[in-house]
Amino acid sequence: MNTELKYQPIPYYEYVSAGFPSPADDYMDKPLDLNEYLIKHPSATFLVRVEGDSMLGAGIHPDDILIVDRSLTAKANDIVIATLDGDFTVKRYVSENGKHFLKPENPRYKAMEVTNHPDCRIWGVVVYVIHRT
Repeated sequence: MNTELKYQPIPYYEYVSAGFPSPADDYMDKPLDLNEYLIKHPSATFLVRVEGDSMLGAGIHPDDILIVDRSLTAKANDIVIATLDGDFTVKRYVSENGKHFLKPENPRYKAMEVTNHPDCRIWGVVVYVIHRT
C-alpha cells in the first residue's frame, strides 16, 4: 500500500493590493509548498485543533488549527502547548518576578502559576494559527 501523500502545487501570488487594485498575473510566482513555508522542523512539528475560548484575545478560536514546533525552547510571551496535570492546554507562557505562568488570553480565565508545578511540561511553541474567516 502506498502511503506517500501527493500534494497539488498551489498557485502563489507574491502580493495582493489592499489599496488600488492591480493586475494579479504580474505578481505570479512559483507554486507555494505550504509544508516548506510553514514547517521549519518537520520531524518536530505537529498540528493540533483548538477546543475552547481561552485564547480568543490572541486570535485563536475554537476549531482553529495550530502548527506547533517541539524543537523550539519556549521564551517569555510565546504561545505554547503545555501539559498540566496530564491535560493539554494552549496558553501564553509568561515570566514575572522569577515566576512562570500559563496565561489565557480571555478575561474569563485566570493565569496558572507553574513555577514549581511538578506536572507541567511545555510540549512546543505555536508558530502558526490556521484560522477560517
